[in-house]
Amino acid sequence: MSILTVRAISKTYGSRFGAAARRALDKASLDIEEREFVAILGPSGSGKSTLLNMIALLDSPDSGEILFRGENPRSGGDLATFRRKHIGFVFQDSNLIDTMTVRENILLPLALDKTPAIEARARVAELASALGIADILDAYPVETSGGQRQRASAARALVLGPSLLLADEPTGALDSRSARDLLERFRALNEERGSAILMVTHDSFAASWSDRAVFLRDGRPLTTVNRTADRKEFLERILAAQAAADEALR
Repeated sequence: MSILTVRAISKTYGSRFGAAARRALDKASLDIEEREFVAILGPSGSGKSTLLNMIALLDSPDSGEILFRGENPRSGGDLATFRRKHIGFVFQDSNLIDTMTVRENILLPLALDKTPAIEARARVAELASALGIADILDAYPVETSGGQRQRASAARALVLGPSLLLADEPTGALDSRSARDLLERFRALNEERGSAILMVTHDSFAASWSDRAVFLRDGRPLTTVNRTADRKEFLERILAAQAAADEALR
């Protein structure tokens, strides 16, 4: 069963100061299955961030619809509550609150959801252990590395047990070692906890940790590369597809 169904969504941003209107998405469709890890790739302006914002319910399409397990969250109810309970979001720059410790940052969604204190602390401890950040829970974000902050951000996004984790260029600001560590953690969360993940990235190496790489161009998915048993072979196929897409733009 699909956890997420995107049906022919389009989005055009109106002109400003004499600039022409820009179509960011053009009848884009996408399905993500339960427990699937999908990477979205594409050049700047291809619609990656717009698609992610639509799925995160941070923006609305001009046409088409987005369904979670067959239901349209926009058909009724509080979108903010739905987003908090069903969607986790990891940003490129972690977006942790500097005046709160790592533990307090991760606890915040649980506090907003009025989770009992004993249960909340147990959830934080479990995720911190899974993500390798148990030893920095009492540190402030400024006292931690970029990779640790991103893992803390992932813990905060996952602490309410969302159906879908969205990640927007999560390795973009990390060095290669920290990026690999974060991707390994994402892969483990996907396989061991069954968390579905949709990751937007410009990096073929990051995409090679997914189950499926989908290339966007001109606001719609055009090419899909499925994971092989050998991740190196999968990376080579992603690079070949990316080269072909780049050649088509010339």
